[in-house]
Amino acid sequence: MQTLLLTIELVIAVLLIVFILLQRSEGGALGIGGGSGGGMGGLFSPRGAADTLTRTTAYLAVAFFVVCLALNLLVAHTHKPAASILDTAPAKTAPVQKAPQGPAVPTPH
Repeated sequence: MQTLLLTIELVIAVLLIVFILLQRSEGGALGIGGGSGGGMGGLFSPRGAADTLTRTTAYLAVAFFVVCLALNLLVAHTHKPAASILDTAPAKTAPVQKAPQGPAVPTPH
């Protein structure tokens, strides 16, 4: 099930990238498609094509987030929680040996 959801997630992500790049930017210089004129062969007017691309992008974004949530819920319910380090008893350690003392340094009064 996780593999299927990951595959769907990847397809949606690629489609989102394509549809975002097809949209015309506000400045008109960054978008790949959607230029003025009848380049689309009369299928869409420039305004209708922009509305369709925007609507499709919104639907793909919602689908992306829904699949993300489904994937997170699926993983959260299939994996057992990891043991906390606070639940384990502290390890017994050997006593620390003191280093040999050097000459005493007088302290100023």
